Amino acid sequence: MRVLGIETSCDETGVAIYDTEKGLLGDTLYSQVAMHAEYGGIVPELASRDHIKRLIPLIKEVLVLANTSKQEIDAIAYTAGPGLIGALMVGASTARAIAFAWGVPAMTVHHMEGHLLAPMLEDSPPEFPFVALLVSGGHTQLVEVKAIGEYQLLGESLDDAAGEAFDKAAKMLGMDYPGGPLIAKLAQSGDRTRFKFPRPMVDRPGMDMSFSGLKTFTLNTVNKFKNADGLDDQTKADIAAAFEEAVVDTLAIKCRRALQHTKYKKLIIAGGVSANSRLREKLQAMVEKERASLFYARPEFCTDNGAMIAYAGAQRLAAGQSSDLTILARPRWPMDELEGL
Repeated sequence: MRVLGIETSCDETGVAIYDTEKGLLGDTLYSQVAMHAEYGGIVPELASRDHIKRLIPLIKEVLVLANTSKQEIDAIAYTAGPGLIGALMVGASTARAIAFAWGVPAMTVHHMEGHLLAPMLEDSPPEFPFVALLVSGGHTQLVEVKAIGEYQLLGESLDDAAGEAFDKAAKMLGMDYPGGPLIAKLAQSGDRTRFKFPRPMVDRPGMDMSFSGLKTFTLNTVNKFKNADGLDDQTKADIAAAFEEAVVDTLAIKCRRALQHTKYKKLIIAGGVSANSRLREKLQAMVEKERASLFYARPEFCTDNGAMIAYAGAQRLAAGQSSDLTILARPRWPMDELEGL
């Protein structure tokens, strides 16, 4: 079966085709980062308009890349949430219209389930069950995964997501949006031992997280130097390194607790921040001590993309699931409401 996947939850327009026998046949993506950078963050109305502009051309492009005709498509999968309501509506209405015109079912896909399943697109995917760390600009969650659709939330950020905290810390250091990759790059030239930043909530039991206090500590450190001798380039790098180290240490500690709690031996990380090399290093060292294994997707499938939506939709289609003709868009959508296969 071949499924066309559409992702329009935020600031990337992604389209892909996945075949349940041959794997990923084609994948296209347009990122709006340059457009939103001018405003220092995502402008929802601009995001929606750009999805309208890009989506149909990308669908035509991926059909050519996959050497697939519309008659060979068995279903259309689209991100129904969570995300920006306007952006979601573009993908949902387009997917429903195409599904109706082509006479195939449409599949609603949960955005975070797509991220969670992205490592399944690799050559050596993890087997169920496992612990998943979903870490991005909008979400930071630890999830026990028994099978597709069988998810239990173990812990989450009580305030900012880790990716959002990275962006805000980068802004404090005078960097452009999106700041996460920039602060990670700057941290490579920093001294990680010069500053000792707090590891939020690691002294408390449980797997919930918080990054608001860490942001405040970062701001106070930046202001201390601005009000004194100035904030030179090396100090910026050292602050970036200390901030990154605090975030990845916190995530590693919580992931270890999740593995110990579930007694699972597999950890997957997914979402934009999962591409952070320091996070991967810390988690790899942690899982080795726990005699566990770490899995993640290739960098292009860590951020939002159509391939993960096509894959998730294909798995649910293969299990006999489909959706009615209602155009569904849910800006908030808890994963525990998903139906198992």
